[in-house]
Amino acid sequence: MSRLAALRRRPLLAAAVLGLASALALPPIFLVPVLGLTVPGLLALLADAPTWRRAAWIGFWFGFAHHVAGLYWITEAILVRASEFWWLVPFAAPGVALLLAPFIAVSVVAAWFAPPGWRRVLVLAGAWTLADLARQFVGTGFPWNPWGSVWAAPTAWGAVMQQPAAWIGTPGLTLATVLVAALPALGRRGIAASLAILVVWAGLGAWRLQTPQPKPPGVTVALIQGDIAEGQKLDAAFAASIFTTYLELTRQAALRIRGPGVIIWPEAASPYLLGRDANARADITRAAEGLPVFAGSIHFGADGRPRNSLYAIMGPGPPAARYDKRHLVPFGEYEPAWLPLKLLPGGGFEAGRRFETWTLPGLPAVGPLICYEAIFPAQVVDEAARPRWMVNVTNDAWFGNSTGPRQHLAAARMRAVEEGLPLVRAANSGISAVFDAFGRQTARLGLQRRGVLLASLPGPLPRTLFARFGLAIPFWMALLLVMLAGPGKALLFRRIAKF
Repeated sequence: MSRLAALRRRPLLAAAVLGLASALALPPIFLVPVLGLTVPGLLALLADAPTWRRAAWIGFWFGFAHHVAGLYWITEAILVRASEFWWLVPFAAPGVALLLAPFIAVSVVAAWFAPPGWRRVLVLAGAWTLADLARQFVGTGFPWNPWGSVWAAPTAWGAVMQQPAAWIGTPGLTLATVLVAALPALGRRGIAASLAILVVWAGLGAWRLQTPQPKPPGVTVALIQGDIAEGQKLDAAFAASIFTTYLELTRQAALRIRGPGVIIWPEAASPYLLGRDANARADITRAAEGLPVFAGSIHFGADGRPRNSLYAIMGPGPPAARYDKRHLVPFGEYEPAWLPLKLLPGGGFEAGRRFETWTLPGLPAVGPLICYEAIFPAQVVDEAARPRWMVNVTNDAWFGNSTGPRQHLAAARMRAVEEGLPLVRAANSGISAVFDAFGRQTARLGLQRRGVLLASLPGPLPRTLFARFGLAIPFWMALLLVMLAGPGKALLFRRIAKF
């Protein structure tokens, strides 16, 4: 107890320790119960904070330590080009955490202004969710590791607990997670309320899983996992051998597919420009024995700028479709205007302009996603031309055998639940996987393995509530919690009644 008391006398250090421990709840560890200790600890530090400025620093150090632990794997990408960017190694993960920590600090300050007790708990949950929603839009957005994703464990309980995302999205699950974790700070009644919410939550999830499984469309998907080291992908001398590897895996896949099917290469898999190289397209068509192939490649537009693209190859002629990545990775694919350093040749990639729904012969309509576009709730498909499934191609080889690829997989899984659509994921070094419309994993090829993953494409569910209304649902949920806990709640009720 004396050590705990000493730590509490150093609130900023205590906040950092609590933030660090909270990262254990994130994928792939999924130690969710730790939040039931760290969030009440954060509230205890708030209760001792004499000013809102001290509360802001408490929130900042909690968020900084939390994001450093959750995003340490960013350093792995720099090590791929360590000879050029070695000096960035000490700054990469801390630099990103430095940008993300203020979002938690703002929510903590909002909670400090609320009266202690249940009002402070409600404000913390609501403000935390609003800050997370802001993370999705500030700059080009970076909503990595929201607390709603702590339920994306590849287990039976994970499948149950993530189902309410179909109604309230992952941001709504974040709100519920912060609320459940904070309530024990109120004592026995708070613990009872927290357990009651979890019971209802699990019951709703189990009830949704009783929905009849939708009929599959009878299409086989073959995911090609080349496991090409990122150092080789950056070296032009390896281009021919890389392309040969993907052609051989494509031949293996084509021999195993019976009936309608599609072969899917990962992000930027082709070292050749498929939009221009007819010989490369002809080689792919022959290897696939006429089956359609989705392949990642770079595309240069009329402006001379590169795009990170996915092509649909259905013969040696022009590609049947092309999708350009919309959400670019900050610092990796584009440079924010405010960044004084110029790290990317030519300023990086040009972003695509719109969602796409491909309607191709012999295949259900599909919505393509490239790399970390799959981490954005309610921003993954064209709802006006709703697809029947989603395909996510990515290259996580940048991040080695770290938590990064596993966190990315967990995020993609949540999109399947939110949209009620199956999601097929082809990753260069893994993890390639297929998720049904409930987010349940039906096939998987592990990290850093070369091979072909064959699976039957699951069927789609009807449009979910979250797919219809999107981020408006968690936004109004969060705002309502904050307003209910504030002094103007009576006025709010009068306005609602009048409306």
